[in-house]
Amino acid sequence: MENKKNPQGMARMEALVSLLNKASKAYYVDADEMMSNYEYDTLYDELVALEASLGTYLPESPTRNVGYETVSNLPKERHASPMLSLDKTKSVEDLEAFCGSQPVLVSWKLDGLTVVLTYRDGRLYKAVTRGNGTVGEVVTNNAKVFKNLPLAIPYKGEVVIRGEAIIGYRDFEKINEEIPETEAKYKNPRNLCSGSVRQLSNEVTAKRSVHFLAFALPSAGDVDFHNSREQQFQWLKSQGFEVVEHVRADRKSIAGEVMKFSERIKENDFPSDGLVVLYDDIEYGQSLGRTAKFPRDAMAFKWADEIKETKLLEIEWSPSRTGLINPVAIFEPVELEGTTVSRASVHNLSVLEELKLGIGDEITVYKANMIIPQIGENITQSGNLEIPKTCPVCNGPTQIRQISEAQSLYCANPDCQAKHVGNFVHLVSRDALNVEGLSEATLTKFITHGFIKEYRDIFRLARYQEEIETLEGFGKKSYENLVASAEKARKVEPANLIYGLGIENVGLANAKVICQAFANDINRVIQATPEELVSINTIGEVIASTFTSYFADEKHLQEFKDLQRELEVVKPEASGNPLIFANLNFVITGEVTHFKNRGEVKALIESYGGKVTGSVTSKTSYLINNNVNSTSSKNKKAKDLNVPIITEEAFLDLVAEKQGK
Repeated sequence: MENKKNPQGMARMEALVSLLNKASKAYYVDADEMMSNYEYDTLYDELVALEASLGTYLPESPTRNVGYETVSNLPKERHASPMLSLDKTKSVEDLEAFCGSQPVLVSWKLDGLTVVLTYRDGRLYKAVTRGNGTVGEVVTNNAKVFKNLPLAIPYKGEVVIRGEAIIGYRDFEKINEEIPETEAKYKNPRNLCSGSVRQLSNEVTAKRSVHFLAFALPSAGDVDFHNSREQQFQWLKSQGFEVVEHVRADRKSIAGEVMKFSERIKENDFPSDGLVVLYDDIEYGQSLGRTAKFPRDAMAFKWADEIKETKLLEIEWSPSRTGLINPVAIFEPVELEGTTVSRASVHNLSVLEELKLGIGDEITVYKANMIIPQIGENITQSGNLEIPKTCPVCNGPTQIRQISEAQSLYCANPDCQAKHVGNFVHLVSRDALNVEGLSEATLTKFITHGFIKEYRDIFRLARYQEEIETLEGFGKKSYENLVASAEKARKVEPANLIYGLGIENVGLANAKVICQAFANDINRVIQATPEELVSINTIGEVIASTFTSYFADEKHLQEFKDLQRELEVVKPEASGNPLIFANLNFVITGEVTHFKNRGEVKALIESYGGKVTGSVTSKTSYLINNNVNSTSSKNKKAKDLNVPIITEEAFLDLVAEKQGK
């Protein structure tokens, strides 16, 4: 479609359409981020203005298409009526004009994944995602495990409900903490929710704390709502649905209601990117019809971002355990939405280059959805920033890699300390050295700053007291608590120390068995030969090989000895119990009733010299399961191997019998 009057305008239009569609695909499909929301909105508005001035548009224009095509293996289904986007504004005056003489409902514009539910005969019949607005994905099984969704309702006719599947910020942060790889972490709750709802297995969905908030009722059989959207919300509540929070307003009061909502957004646990204003009068709203993309009975209000100018001071390059090196912008502190901010993630090299960042540049910053600091634009655009050729942690060479639509920087050194954060996390865990306060995030920060390079450095943090106390999120009290915890952790039993090294196939149970075999003498333990280890019951050739190979490595041995010099390795106190379970192996499964938890059962078995493992094998002596007739995989395996399955009562009888009582 050539426009000869303005070839430059057409070329710009084509470039904008291509760029915006790539950004949408990265965000909605690949859960990646090519640009900030601020940049996207700015480019989108430019495209809208161009199309208006040229009087034309391209078939692939995001201003004419809703959403993005789905690409998963979930079944597809066409919606009974198209799901359109809402026209948006950042002006309260526009909202007042929209109200006119009509009463409206003001509610949160939720930032999750829109899902359409159909109920028949009082039960959930079908759930379909919004998809591209015309065709969505069937996610019925996944919707059934949403935390607050009623699977049965009082109304027996057919009803269609639209709402938003969301994951709260607290659950989002908790789930992200469990993902070790930095680049695998979700960028925001919206991406996490999309990935959670569009799973092929609802077992994953069930673990993600997805909630559903209803916001529209396209059809509900013969129910009389007295021509009121507000009545629809009340009816949905009566059926057991949680509905989006909403208030009634009009032209005179809407400015005040918008202000009230804006003051509360920072307190919300759920993600929201604005408000929705909807006519309460159903017939009036429907009489207005729709445009090609927008219905005329509702309008979206996006927060007018508080934008401040500041100066870029540096780019901090933060390595992760997978080698990804994340650029973080450090700028002169500014007040935004009531808090002081001085740093913002730049996400990747593509965003860095798109902004043409350079040290000393004048930039604008804002908080996306009034929460997450972002760079808006670069006023100076010096582009003088040099991409580091060496890793800031290990000084190894870096590589630029193309990942999906974006370029990212990686450390190419396989021995980089940042890539072994997991080893340090394991070493300080509860069953190992048990250093409280050294979370993965803190360890990553300390390793990145060079405070920790070897295991022994965990106990030598006093060298960096001043630097640690000035780190973001730290202070004098935090430092003192951490050092006190490290001091307490210096006293450790041999099995916990061995387990903390993370030797392949050597869990805590095996570590205890090995240490007991050598009278808990740590020096004899690390000098054990394969023959000595294999002679220990439950220790086979594989474990013997990995154990001896670990200490045969001079680097591992030296690191262990350096760590040992910082510790007081103490032998465990004798339980006083006879070793009636020596050479016996137990597996515990299911719920327990005579003990607080399975951990208590395990502790008792070990106090009698037995060993507890996680899976049933030919070496298992007993499987403890109160449901002896269960069809679980462990019970089946035990029966196949002729391993006795005993209840707690039978286990306690066994203890008494072995003791001769």
